[in-house]
Amino acid sequence: MALLLRLVLLCGVADFTSSLSITTPDQMIEKAKGETAYLPCKFTLSPEDQGPLDIEWLLSPADNQKVDQVIILYSGDKIYDDYYQDLKGRVHFTSSDLKSGDASINVTNLRLSDIGTYQCKVKKAPGVGNKKIQLTVLVKPSGIRCYVDGSEEIGNDFKLKCEPKEGSLPLQYEWQKLSNSQKLPTLWLPDMKSPVISVKNASTEYSGTYSCTVTNRVGSDQCQLRLNVVPPSNRAGTIAGAVVGILLALVLIGLIVFCCRKKRREEKYEKEVHHDIREDVPPPKSRASTARSYIGSNHSSLGSMSPSNMEGYAKTQYNQFKYAYKTDGITVV
Repeated sequence: MALLLRLVLLCGVADFTSSLSITTPDQMIEKAKGETAYLPCKFTLSPEDQGPLDIEWLLSPADNQKVDQVIILYSGDKIYDDYYQDLKGRVHFTSSDLKSGDASINVTNLRLSDIGTYQCKVKKAPGVGNKKIQLTVLVKPSGIRCYVDGSEEIGNDFKLKCEPKEGSLPLQYEWQKLSNSQKLPTLWLPDMKSPVISVKNASTEYSGTYSCTVTNRVGSDQCQLRLNVVPPSNRAGTIAGAVVGILLALVLIGLIVFCCRKKRREEKYEKEVHHDIREDVPPPKSRASTARSYIGSNHSSLGSMSPSNMEGYAKTQYNQFKYAYKTDGITVV
């Protein structure tokens, strides 16, 4: 009896687990920034699955501090794709008929913030199923810059450098010579997979065009440089020319300063002369001398007057002197 009951339970469990199943396996997907990621989720139903179809996609961000977010939902024959603001307008179901068994989605214009674990949940009672997909967003190498660090002269040591502006690690480098014999110097071979080639005791045979290719798992980029190894320049002549140029500049500056100071002195002198009193103009008469002349003229006129007129004249003169005292400030003793 116990054995029969066990067989019945096993059969029931088998029927339940085989009702709804997601055929897409768990997987990891790598895509480049800016591209579109296709996240598959295909399922099959059985006759026992009679409930309404619900499909839900969730994102568990790479940052463990964030909780799972619903990014798109299908329920009641309607699609809701505005749950998660960071993916709004960038996540879509790939099938127009989700009841056909395809719940796959596309995530467009990928960003680094889209990295995380995506989970597809399908429910049609009594069946339930889910699958997880790990999405990694990488940055292609770009903005590669090739240049020579040092003086490209015979006998000198310098470096050839290859630097990408951006690109997800790990990065792989490969140097090639594109011109002349296209044969790389033997001493450079250890550095051909490196971002820097160290050149020792340079010679003219090193001259030519070189390329550097930078690659990672999602893309590659390339740059080129022209190396021209030349004889050493006349450094003594260059230094002498620089010294002469500096001296001439100092002389010119001195002349400008001298002229400016001379002009200022001349302007100052003209202002001083303009305010000085001219020596050939006689000084104005003082009020005291004017008063004396006035008194003298009146004394001379007294002698010609008769005694009968003296009294009236004296009163008149007193009033005039009083007025002169008040107006001119002259003190008469």
